[in-house]
Amino acid sequence: MIAFDDTIVAPATPPGTSAIAVIRLSGTQSIEICNQLFRNRNLQEQPSHTIHYGTLRDGDEVLDEVLVSLFKAPTSFTKEDVVEISCHGSGYVVQRIIRGLLKYGARLAEPGEFTKRAFLNGQFDLAQAEAIGDLIHADSEATHQAALHQMRGGFSKQIRTLREQLVHFASLVELELDFGEEDVEFANRTDLKNLVLEIQIVISKLIESFRLGNVIKNGVPTVIAGKPNAGKSTLLNALLNEEKAIVSDIPGTTRDFIEDEIQIEGIRFRFIDTAGLRHTTDTIEAMGVARTREKLKQASLIIYLYDVAQTTAEELEDELREIKSLEIPYLAVGNKADAAPQPRKGERPPPTPSEGGGFPTPPSGVGGPLFISAATGQGLDELRQRLLDKVRTDDYRKTDTLVTNLRHYEQLRLTHEALEQVLAGLGTSITGDLLAMDI
Repeated sequence: MIAFDDTIVAPATPPGTSAIAVIRLSGTQSIEICNQLFRNRNLQEQPSHTIHYGTLRDGDEVLDEVLVSLFKAPTSFTKEDVVEISCHGSGYVVQRIIRGLLKYGARLAEPGEFTKRAFLNGQFDLAQAEAIGDLIHADSEATHQAALHQMRGGFSKQIRTLREQLVHFASLVELELDFGEEDVEFANRTDLKNLVLEIQIVISKLIESFRLGNVIKNGVPTVIAGKPNAGKSTLLNALLNEEKAIVSDIPGTTRDFIEDEIQIEGIRFRFIDTAGLRHTTDTIEAMGVARTREKLKQASLIIYLYDVAQTTAEELEDELREIKSLEIPYLAVGNKADAAPQPRKGERPPPTPSEGGGFPTPPSGVGGPLFISAATGQGLDELRQRLLDKVRTDDYRKTDTLVTNLRHYEQLRLTHEALEQVLAGLGTSITGDLLAMDI
């Protein structure tokens, strides 16, 4: 445990007017400093994990009526003496109380310093400390569950177990170096190879889980693309359930991209409505089309919308060629299904009045045809389900660990590469000292 000589103070609740606010102190002098303002009883003599009602006074000035919660070391968040003052949620009251605490020896905490002290004092490891920040900023069920699991040590426990197994083998290999002249082998090379292969499988799954973990944490950038007047803005408005984008029968109304977010079963999707893809001599519209192509490259998922009454199968195939070249998951969605008779399941699509053909269906391998009407809401529930299927959340909901942190992902990737070096060394029968270094 690291001894900090100073006592820190900061609001534990966000700024603004509210019914109550919480001010937190942590450090060796936190109870003594609070005693200078809290005159109702001597907090030093009170047991840990108790709450006390009273009045805070700075000299003759009454600051507020408060509840003071005591958490004595080492059974507190920071493993130091911690005092939490619940006061009325006026910004002035909060600042006045903090000024009084500063007057008697506390100092303002730096951003994240309470969590930093808890980490340095061994309350939890770095991965759990990072999860606290993720939990504070969680804005969906999925991000909440992932952060909560990591904060409780699920990720750390799995990594610690793997590390202990490797350290055990490394110690055996290094022990062999002390008996170099006797040609003994304490670490069975076959067992070591099997262990490394087993760990590689676990690490590979963790690395793969980052794809979903990153999506859960940051949302799924989903670009709605298609030719002008395919109904992209109407679809955005329907998904958001508000008039976010201007809708017009005039092709090329959307010149720039518009974006907003919604949650679908706990997963945050960031929908981006874009300018229609077509060749144009209009300078402003051409800039919008260029931005659309940039957004497509940055997307994690693409909804390619086409007008079922105005697009033939051959035209759709040509339009999707550019989308498929990006190698990004996409959904080809036929819009304005209410403008022509829908094909029945298993039947050949009937001709549409405008084209004399049928509903153009997406090429094979993209999830089968999906027809909607953004104007009436027809098929939107199925579209939402297809979006969830594309991020494959169900594959990971049954697993214990989900990697959401970019630093964790990078370290796991480097670990995977380092273990490949161990396997290469075992394959070439390198000496024990070099093998120990690789491990």
